[in-house]
Amino acid sequence: MAKIKSVFKYDIEGVKNQTLLALYKNMLKPRLVEKKMLILLRQGKISKWFSGIGQEAISVGVTMAMKPEEYILPMHRNLGVFTTRDIPLFRLFSQWQGKASGFTKGRDRSFHFGTQEYNIVGMISHLGPQLGVADGIALASKLKNKKQVTAVFTGEGGTSEGDFHEALNVASVWQLPVLFCIENNGYGLSTPTSEQYNCKDLADRALGYGMESHIIDGNNIIEVYRSISKITASIRRKPRPVLIEFKTFRMRGHEEASGTKYVPKELMDMWAKKDPVENYKDFLMDEGILTEEKNEKLIEEIKDDINKSLADAGAEPAIIPSESNELNDVFQGFEYEEYNHNSEAKELRLIDAISEGLKQSMERHDDLVIMGQDIAEYGGVFKITDGFVEAFGKDRVRNTPICESAIVEAGMGLSIAGIKSVVELQFSDFVTSGFNPVVNYLAKSHYRWSQNADVVLRMPCGAGVAAGPFHSQTNEAWFTKTPGLKVVYPAFPYDAKGLLATAVNDPNPVLFFEHKALYRSIRQEVPKDYYTLPFGKASILKEGEDITIISYGAAVHWVLNTLSNHSNINADVIDLRSLQPLDTDAIYASAKKTGKVIILQEDSLFGGIASDIASLIMENCFEFLDAPVKRVASLETPIPFVNQLEDQYLSRDKFEKELLDLIAY
Repeated sequence: MAKIKSVFKYDIEGVKNQTLLALYKNMLKPRLVEKKMLILLRQGKISKWFSGIGQEAISVGVTMAMKPEEYILPMHRNLGVFTTRDIPLFRLFSQWQGKASGFTKGRDRSFHFGTQEYNIVGMISHLGPQLGVADGIALASKLKNKKQVTAVFTGEGGTSEGDFHEALNVASVWQLPVLFCIENNGYGLSTPTSEQYNCKDLADRALGYGMESHIIDGNNIIEVYRSISKITASIRRKPRPVLIEFKTFRMRGHEEASGTKYVPKELMDMWAKKDPVENYKDFLMDEGILTEEKNEKLIEEIKDDINKSLADAGAEPAIIPSESNELNDVFQGFEYEEYNHNSEAKELRLIDAISEGLKQSMERHDDLVIMGQDIAEYGGVFKITDGFVEAFGKDRVRNTPICESAIVEAGMGLSIAGIKSVVELQFSDFVTSGFNPVVNYLAKSHYRWSQNADVVLRMPCGAGVAAGPFHSQTNEAWFTKTPGLKVVYPAFPYDAKGLLATAVNDPNPVLFFEHKALYRSIRQEVPKDYYTLPFGKASILKEGEDITIISYGAAVHWVLNTLSNHSNINADVIDLRSLQPLDTDAIYASAKKTGKVIILQEDSLFGGIASDIASLIMENCFEFLDAPVKRVASLETPIPFVNQLEDQYLSRDKFEKELLDLIAY
């Protein structure tokens, strides 16, 4: 490109020449890598590319202003973050070609990865969740008094997502040391900013969150580096969130296939004159800091590194599919450790057992954080955390704004930073407001880049309390079908306490369902001290030869009540307790013994877990069966409010007839 006179004013006072040259080298490297990638894309050697050409100053300036131990959460145009953190090009090329030396073992593409080695946490395609994850990492820094900043990137289009609002709100309320970086490049794919938001500057939004904000010229590398260095130093001294709007432009399409025909030519020409790399190079040459000879040598060195790394990545063998490897990487390995109870027992309600189990886990894990709406001084809407603030303090028992998505994401961020968390969804129904991070972030992170999600989601659920359609669902089937999530659903106080302890110990995401109608109606002798129970191990409540009855949650008690009126029925009664993993050994053994199986669930029938259990039995025990496997479930309607309609909805009163019919088959 022909030499152009710099259009920027660069204030380099106090900045050493070594730093000035490093800024240039760190911008030049991703620029040259990108040019090579565009060639490879045209040759069909990579599948997709999201170009950051024209935006290098932001990635490089922010990364150089951060400390190596501080986390950065980049987007797919932030190649400069990865190269400035000195990730070997060989590994990046292997990642983009789906080779084993990449970061995701071929399971995800481009920049959809993270690496603890370089303190980088990559994005997922649902752009918003990383903002809340940054909150969690920053919360860990604040709790550990590390005086570190977490930087997270988004585009101007991403600011339209609800996660943006939730993450900024949480960060401001909790005064978290997060640097929220908006790269405002004019277009969300092809949609211009005028159709994305209706305010002059995105930085103005900070006012609504009580947050400091700055507008920075994203193409002026010195302005970016100096401003962010000053701001991050201030945040380390006084932890707080800061919103940065970088004004910049995207010189290529959203991704290469989309092109740039929707961009007016005069706009492209104007921003071409503001090229961050060319302008800064000309400035350094004018100042005598860089010479043509040094520049050519630098280009040659980078190109040599690119070519050698590409050759090495290309020579690496293709990944050989291994089903066992795939299955084994869905969860982080967890060796269950059994803690036996030694003390005397006392009678507890289900709600008391959960509270006691949670409290003892807080005592055992001294940095465990619990988060949820109204859980602090108020003790939660069900009073499970009553007295916890006095026992553990507000740092560890945290009231949250009403923003399920951001809090689930914050739990993920805490896990990345090495801290366990328990998140209380006030009602399991409300998980829909945080559904994306549960099924797309918590569930998939370990499989994608070996980062576990050490988060327990407590899920008060179930009908029978006349709470209507939005507070009564038992929605476990949404999650049992999602690889990467564990699902636990106890029916008794003893099980609830021991399984909750295991859920906290397990480094993987666990959804812990607690039936509201059982909270204060079921009592049992429960050991006073700490103990654990294993996942994937059902409880055999009764043994018999006539029929196998499988259930979980409140429906277990419906089974027992029904059998109490039919003493002549000798049944195996299996309380699953754990739905994912599932105790198929116990299920198959009983089905083969009795020859008849009925499965009772509170959820509506179609798509429920009873359907999968029935299929498993038919596939594995068919020759032992004397009748079709029977499923009994609630009506295919939302859950009604008034008692007589709710009673009609529930599968509770249908079970007896279906049981007797199957026995008589």
